[in-house]
Amino acid sequence: QVQLVESGGGLVQPGGSLRLSCAASGRIFSTNVMAWYRQAPGNQRELVATVNSGGVTNYADSVKGRFTISRDNAKNTVYLQMNNLKPEDTAVYYCHVDQYIGSAFTESYWGQGTQVTVSS
Repeated sequence: QVQLVESGGGLVQPGGSLRLSCAASGRIFSTNVMAWYRQAPGNQRELVATVNSGGVTNYADSVKGRFTISRDNAKNTVYLQMNNLKPEDTAVYYCHVDQYIGSAFTESYWGQGTQVTVSS
C-alpha cells in the first residue's frame, strides 16, 4: 500500500502562485510515475503533469509554461509549482502514482485532493 498526502492548496488571486506538495509513504517502488490531476466542478478529472523516476516530465497544453512538476526521490515527494494562475485553474488537485516492476505496471494510488481556488 502507498499513501499520498497533498498539501499547499488555497485561495489565490489571478496571476498569483501556489506550490502543491505530495508526500508518498508506504511500499514505494523505485520505478514509478508521479502525476498531478485536477477536477473542476462538473468536469472530468484531467491530467495536469507527470514526472517519472528519471525526472522526465510531461504537461497538459493548458499549463505549459506556467506549471512545473518536480520530485525529490529522497523524500518521496512530488511538487507542482503553479505560476500565473488563472480562474480556469480552479479545481481539486489530486496526486497520483503508477508503480512498475521493470516495464510492467503493477498498481496505482490516488491522494485525497487539495482545493485550489483562483479568484479576485
